[in-house]
Amino acid sequence: MNVIKTPLEGLLILEPTVHSDSRGYFMESYNKQVLEAKSGFNIAFQQDNQARSVKNVLRGLHYQNMPSPQAKLIRVLQGSIWDVVVDIRKNSKTYKQWYGIELSEENKLQFLIPHGFAHGYAVLSETSEVFYKCDNYYNKAAEGGIYFNDPTLEIDWKIDLTEAIISDKDQKQPMFIDAWNTFE
Repeated sequence: MNVIKTPLEGLLILEPTVHSDSRGYFMESYNKQVLEAKSGFNIAFQQDNQARSVKNVLRGLHYQNMPSPQAKLIRVLQGSIWDVVVDIRKNSKTYKQWYGIELSEENKLQFLIPHGFAHGYAVLSETSEVFYKCDNYYNKAAEGGIYFNDPTLEIDWKIDLTEAIISDKDQKQPMFIDAWNTFE
């Protein structure tokens, strides 16, 4: 596995080693020992989630506050997405900055998102299957969110937002400045 650092501290891209031949391919998508050795993170994942979506679905921006923050390891099983995170750690040098990457079944890249980041994605393909591991259980009382199209963030979602399919909940999220956030 190759670990690629991003401009946002702690946010990593994981590139698995893929063994391909005439039968198809094999890859180790998760190995706790290898991930810890290469990333420096000791993460005990507790929950797996999977979401199927159609083209132009936009999910986010979501996070969980203390006492239930969630680190995530995200990958795409089918299709492709534009995956975006926003640094919401108030004392971070990259506070309020965002980073995006295309994750797809073809590139097999994974996104390791530590605590202190809001997360969302837009579906680029006709359909997508997104799988992610979380190091903490979902806790509704700790739920936080930011309006996906907050003009102060200037996120490029890589889709036409006039065609975006967005939940009522995500359309009503607060602007960044008004969002409840316990990360220092």
